[in-house]
Amino acid sequence: MSDALLQPARGDADLHAMVETFFRETFTTDNPLITEAVKRMLAAGGKRLRPRITLLAVEACGGQAVDQLHLAAFMELIHVATLIHDDVVDNASTRRGVNATAVDYGNRVSVLAGDYLFAWIFKNVTAGYPHPVPHILSATLADICDGEVLQLRALGELSLPLAAYIEVARKKTASLFAASAECGAIMGGGDAEEIAALRAYGDALGVAFQMKDDLLDVTADERSLGKPVGNDLTERKMTIPLIEALASGDEAFRAEVRSFYSGKENGGLNAIVEGIARQGGLAGTRKQIARFVDRAKASLEPIRNGTAKNELEKLAGALLVE
Repeated sequence: MSDALLQPARGDADLHAMVETFFRETFTTDNPLITEAVKRMLAAGGKRLRPRITLLAVEACGGQAVDQLHLAAFMELIHVATLIHDDVVDNASTRRGVNATAVDYGNRVSVLAGDYLFAWIFKNVTAGYPHPVPHILSATLADICDGEVLQLRALGELSLPLAAYIEVARKKTASLFAASAECGAIMGGGDAEEIAALRAYGDALGVAFQMKDDLLDVTADERSLGKPVGNDLTERKMTIPLIEALASGDEAFRAEVRSFYSGKENGGLNAIVEGIARQGGLAGTRKQIARFVDRAKASLEPIRNGTAKNELEKLAGALLVE
């Protein structure tokens, strides 16, 4: 997703800077090779949405963001570990505009690096954070893996219903957004209502984020996307623009997609991308994104800290920007 869409607003720019400084000056593991590989991916950029959500949730519940920098960093590092594994599974060559970790270090080192990073994170979380934070993060990792498996099983399943797509998005992407918000709320001293509200916010935001990522796969250019355009379609993934286009499209388009997903090029990738736009897939996706953005904002109703609440609302609203 284009970083320009989700750059920190002036209100949380300091939080973004704190996270970047932490990664640059403080982050290290016990394994120099893995530290090097992870820092290389961190240096390639990223929106740092998950740590920003964590720190804003801390502030929303009355805590001090600076006290929870390690927790925020762990959220981003869980994300980085999943990306390292994803690139091996997807045989990806680029990530964030640079070589995927597997290209420079090989698949074996990359898989072990991702595994090591997960273990290192959970060693630190279980040693340094009270219940239920370790449980939330371990359950989140299980959801992420489950979501990835569900997505693999749905490859090329052109009849996949919207509800099944949302389940995948909720597990593989939104679960970490929800955990970031929930754990931040817990460590910020939030009450039960605030914690539940922020978890619901993260869940809805994460689904909207995945939908926007799917939209950009067929509308952005490779430079801003940081990976090949149309890559999801090439991999036969069932994304929301395609699902929406198939639901409203004509039989000729459905036949073209069936042919493409069965390995017969016909008009090729460009024809499928053009067909998605023509058959209403882009418009339908934007409506679904707006629905989950509205849900995310509505979830914040119990939050009393106006400044943090406003920044969280801006993060959600940014997903509506083209």
